[in-house]
Amino acid sequence: MNPHRPEDVTISQSVAILIDGNNMERSIHSETDDTQTMLNFDTIISKLLDNRGLNRLIYFREGKQISTKLQERLYANYHGSVRPCHKSADIPLTITATQLASKVDTIIIMSGDSDFIELVRHLKSEGVRVEIAAIPSTTSHLLVEEADYFHKITEDDWFTLTPKKSARRRPTK
Repeated sequence: MNPHRPEDVTISQSVAILIDGNNMERSIHSETDDTQTMLNFDTIISKLLDNRGLNRLIYFREGKQISTKLQERLYANYHGSVRPCHKSADIPLTITATQLASKVDTIIIMSGDSDFIELVRHLKSEGVRVEIAAIPSTTSHLLVEEADYFHKITEDDWFTLTPKKSARRRPTK
């Protein structure tokens, strides 16, 4: 009988999480039919890491309107950053992933976009473990097949903002 159990294994992988913000937002909004639904980073990050070490977390976002709250929260909780992109996140995310390949053991790409298939192939050829985290219904099957692992993002991983009710004023007499 083997005296060693899986809980005796220490996992010391360094992980970078690269998020295609626009792709993830569109996927969640199409799944929920609600533009007020957002990723719950408090639950999803620890689930993705699964006791591995977080080296970098970068949220790539096209457009000028990037939530200051999101930037502050990602930095405060994960030393993460938000990178605004001129157009799509594909090229900046790809360049960053290539730059990080020699610095981490695993790169998790949060996107279901088939544009990342060649990036996944390249990173794997460099010896990097590549995982995809995305909503199954909006994820390229070819991307899932190329990845070393696929994390399904489900309704447990998002929340819906509720609009603040404005305070009612009492009529003055």
